[in-house]
Amino acid sequence: MKSNELIEIFAARCPVCVMVRSTLENILSDERLDKIFEEAATRQYCRELTFSTCVQLMMMVVARIRPSVNAAYKSAAAEIAVSVNSVYNKLKGIEPAVSERLVRDTAADLAAVIDQMGACVEGPLSGREVRILDGNHLAGTEHRIQELRQLGAAALPGQTIPILDPQRRLIEDVIVWEDGHSSERALLGQVLPRVKSKQCWIGDRAYCTKMFLFGIAKRNAHFVIRQHAQLQGELIGRRSKAGRCDSGMVYEQKLRIRGEGTEELIVRRITIERDKPTKDGETEIHILTNLPGTVTALKVAEAYRHRWTIETAFQDVTTTLRCEINTLGYPDAALFGFSIALLLYNVLSVVQAALRDSQTETRTIERNVSMYAIADEISGVWRGMEIAVPSEVWTEVYAGLTAKQLVSKLRSLARKANLALYTTHKWSPKRPQPKRISGNRGNHVATQRILNKRKPH
Repeated sequence: MKSNELIEIFAARCPVCVMVRSTLENILSDERLDKIFEEAATRQYCRELTFSTCVQLMMMVVARIRPSVNAAYKSAAAEIAVSVNSVYNKLKGIEPAVSERLVRDTAADLAAVIDQMGACVEGPLSGREVRILDGNHLAGTEHRIQELRQLGAAALPGQTIPILDPQRRLIEDVIVWEDGHSSERALLGQVLPRVKSKQCWIGDRAYCTKMFLFGIAKRNAHFVIRQHAQLQGELIGRRSKAGRCDSGMVYEQKLRIRGEGTEELIVRRITIERDKPTKDGETEIHILTNLPGTVTALKVAEAYRHRWTIETAFQDVTTTLRCEINTLGYPDAALFGFSIALLLYNVLSVVQAALRDSQTETRTIERNVSMYAIADEISGVWRGMEIAVPSEVWTEVYAGLTAKQLVSKLRSLARKANLALYTTHKWSPKRPQPKRISGNRGNHVATQRILNKRKPH
């Protein structure tokens, strides 16, 4: 049987897996990956082991197709001319600039695909380009490095600030930092160059610094950022009532923030008096924005609530993919693995967009396409696809497609998918836990004896 015929069989039985493979082949050619490395790396260089090989190995681990880097290496050892130790040495030296460039460049390609598809969704502020940012400290790793073996404390391999484009549901960019103990505020100087005119940036109070707010305003951009207690200003005029949102009453008042010298910034302070305190016991939340008055206080409050969109993305990256590989203790290797997870998250977002776009008869559930269900199928089917169809065949069929041609392929495949297999269950509030009557947790009971006491219906 010819390879193209085998691809058609997979397309009929597992179209979503073929969608993922075709998208990866299109944006991750070996030549493209190695060019990214050559342009961004300053310390490392490629000889027998190429950067594209490292990406492919790490992708197998992050997508849960292989359980470890060593297992991924063994599965491809015949095509790799170096030892597994050389692979680990390469991974621990991949520079942050390379990881950032990989996410940024591939996200730009995938954004073009979504735009070509016309599959953008409504953002937090209608008609405005929004970016949401939040920090993420990578979890502690195993103490495999010699210097860590006598330490009881968790070994933190680094931290990141991903930047989410909520209209396209893509992680547009990321800032990675090897010092896992440093504050997010130490990285704000790297965020500002990424701010573009007329964008609106949404963040929590960790990003509420004068340098950041003034920097955004100077770039003719806007912000919706929760006020930090350390940033004080001068309230101007009376506070006016704006109405109610889901969590409480909303008020608005102007605030003057003084910078260096005679520099000052007058912003709108949106206050939400909460019906219920936050988990930290706070009854009021203050949000600062320089958006014009045409954007009402209620819209600003609602836009800030969309900040949790990036938390959902973090959850998908953590639970659906394997973004924190605890066996990779060296910071650069761990950060590279996290960046690969962001890349795969973006690819799965494109697949979700194609499913939403093509399944026109099920528009009512367009927001409930499960990334977990897609990733689960990929991890189960991918090895069979690798055995049945040689890599060069996938490359030949999909690598050279334009964005328009790729969209056509994705739509054709999406129409073959049974969307019911990939939709989430409708959310409903959790039932309160019943009061325990069994005494100490250390005791035990026989389940069958309990069931024997059940009254018949």
